[in-house]
Amino acid sequence: MVILLNSGLMSDFKSDSGKLRKALLKQARNARQSAYCRYSNFAVGAALLTESGMIYTGCNIENASYSLCICAERVAFARAIAEGHRNFSAIAIAGKFQDRDVDSEIMKPETDCFPCGACRQFMSEFCQPDFKIYLEQQEFTLGELFPGAFKL
Repeated sequence: MVILLNSGLMSDFKSDSGKLRKALLKQARNARQSAYCRYSNFAVGAALLTESGMIYTGCNIENASYSLCICAERVAFARAIAEGHRNFSAIAIAGKFQDRDVDSEIMKPETDCFPCGACRQFMSEFCQPDFKIYLEQQEFTLGELFPGAFKL
């Protein structure tokens, strides 16, 4: 899904990061519903905000050959990049187990779902260290989560 924010909403979000976080997490949770996760039953959604006010969503897509799986974050980035965007402000990530009871302290429904190392490296190709990463309970900058990104 692609959503265009009007200038009024963008200025609201710039003045209140709590509103932005809440709005992006809502879109990430919606995107999570489309996840194809038949092997892990772990659905992830992401909502990526461009600097021009577009929100691109993505979900994880699994494959029987695990190395061919793609994370929700990279799906959202790929959609935005394919549309010509190169400047990004923030991403929200929401993940949880589907179709089974998981009664574990490790993964409650609202537990943070951190981006994997490959996604962090992918983000570092297109984002500055101050790029915001919103999780269910916490928020970070890319620089905080991935201070040693590989650069050529």
